[in-house]
Amino acid sequence: MSENRNQPTPWYAEDVRNDLSWVQRLSAEEIEGFDQALAHAKRHPKPLLAMEQRDFPLPDAARDALRRAVATTQGRWGMCLLKGFPVDRWSEADCRLAYWGMGLYMGVGRTQNKASEIINDVRDAGGDYKAKGGRGYNTNAELDFHQDSCDVVALLCRRTAKSGGTSKVISSMALREQVQARRPDLIPVLEGDFYHSYQGTQDPSQAPFYRCPIFSKPGHAFTARTNRKNTIAAQRDFEEVPRLTPAQLEALDLLDQLMPSEQLCYSMELEQGDLQLLNNYVTLHSRTHFEDHEHPDDKRHLFRLWLAVPASQPLPPEFEEYFYDIRPGSVRGGVRGSAITEEFLAYERRQAEALGMRYKPWVPGREAMAEA
Repeated sequence: MSENRNQPTPWYAEDVRNDLSWVQRLSAEEIEGFDQALAHAKRHPKPLLAMEQRDFPLPDAARDALRRAVATTQGRWGMCLLKGFPVDRWSEADCRLAYWGMGLYMGVGRTQNKASEIINDVRDAGGDYKAKGGRGYNTNAELDFHQDSCDVVALLCRRTAKSGGTSKVISSMALREQVQARRPDLIPVLEGDFYHSYQGTQDPSQAPFYRCPIFSKPGHAFTARTNRKNTIAAQRDFEEVPRLTPAQLEALDLLDQLMPSEQLCYSMELEQGDLQLLNNYVTLHSRTHFEDHEHPDDKRHLFRLWLAVPASQPLPPEFEEYFYDIRPGSVRGGVRGSAITEEFLAYERRQAEALGMRYKPWVPGREAMAEA
């Protein structure tokens, strides 16, 4: 196994336990920088989508902490855990404002659901994960292994559960290695076309499903994308979607067998003040069922950002249908939903320019257009 830490490489649970270089902790100086920026933003309030970096002015030390964390997701492990945010003394509104402010330094936020929301509350709101159109973030359910629809998913833990809610992460590169070792005949199957439901989160002009392989083919930067719940939903809800072949079902069954294995799966308990960042092209994640506290403000609560980041990898051509822009360092990902606003479009253009990212405006019904 390669030990080049400048790019993602396969890892196994034992590797992660033995090398905690992916875990970083904020210094007192860095924490003070976040407090200062938050105080400034509260004195000069603006709508989140109107904010720029100058509206959340982080000192160099705090900026560097975020830069290192995002850079870590693009390297060896494809993940980072940044610990020590003072959420215990920030109000819920303070946490939301501070987190959005941090995001201005990390990437371009992407819309995450049918309502086109830009920052999601991950907490049990009584949702049904397995129902038609169900999503996991508003339930207390155990989740299937999956990846989110962005370069990096960032979760800031404000409150922990009474019990459960353990975060589980695997290397999708190691997953492919294990499929190759056990059933090399299934690798071409997993590199072929699979159809997945948007679960109702698409733009009204889009088809309700999309085509995307689970593993990229050799010759491109490794990329993986799987969420069996959405694959089965496409079979259930859309007659025009090609039926899964016996080989495809066998491949999905093998993934289900391998992903939670002790060899591949690393479990971590997110603590109050932890920021977990995952590179969605080279990791898959899930969560165990959790039991909540009684008092509303004590209940498990994480803030979620979906980010397109400046140092992102190129994506293979087969992933363009879903991600729209496959160039490295481009603004891509997210689910458009049905409530994209002019304010959001102005934000993403402005934020892309501020971070020096490639930006291709999205046009309904067109696969691509000239670069902006």
